[in-house]
Amino acid sequence: MGTKSPENKIQMTTKESLTYLALGDSYTIGEGVEEKDRYPNQLVNLLNKNSENTYAQAKIIAKTGWTVDELDEGIKNEFIEGQTYDLVTLSIGVNNQYRGRSVTEYKKEFEQMLLKAIGFARNLPDHVRVISIPDWGVTPFASANNKDSKKVAQEIDAYNSAKKQVCDRYGVIYIDITEEYRQIGREPKMLAEDQLHPSGLIYQSWAEKLYQSIVNSIP
Repeated sequence: MGTKSPENKIQMTTKESLTYLALGDSYTIGEGVEEKDRYPNQLVNLLNKNSENTYAQAKIIAKTGWTVDELDEGIKNEFIEGQTYDLVTLSIGVNNQYRGRSVTEYKKEFEQMLLKAIGFARNLPDHVRVISIPDWGVTPFASANNKDSKKVAQEIDAYNSAKKQVCDRYGVIYIDITEEYRQIGREPKMLAEDQLHPSGLIYQSWAEKLYQSIVNSIP
């Protein structure tokens, strides 16, 4: 029997990097923190350190202030239609709530966005992760701007309930970060300079939750 050439051996043992698409708003782009502290980037680091797979740098489509429809427009402007990814995360909705839009409207828009995310994940719902909306009403920013924290909490809960219902319908894992955020989100070390957005420590917690949900279930 002949031996394999070195070229063939390299070809057989080299793995292509897995791909990751992160869709969202200020929480995904990491408003007020360094790039390395964004949760998509922290997640990639965790996956590459602790799993057998290797992920390329996350493709992030997110912007501070985006609502669901603005994220949809942002995706169109990236011209990625037809491309697919091994992992897709989605975190969107806080700006719909902040602008006073209805939960009913949000639920319809979120369903369409989730279907788009599933499509980017090769129509594999178990390769998509959805993150709940954090309750920004606990932050110093909310207090300084005379926001009713109880009202914000009630609205965030309604949005998250709608979001989870849609996720359950399509078999997508929904990750609740809201309850923990309500406990720690107002602590000085957990805040970015604007006193509204999270610090890298919060995003570390989100990345760890995502990692735990991914490492044993996504090949």
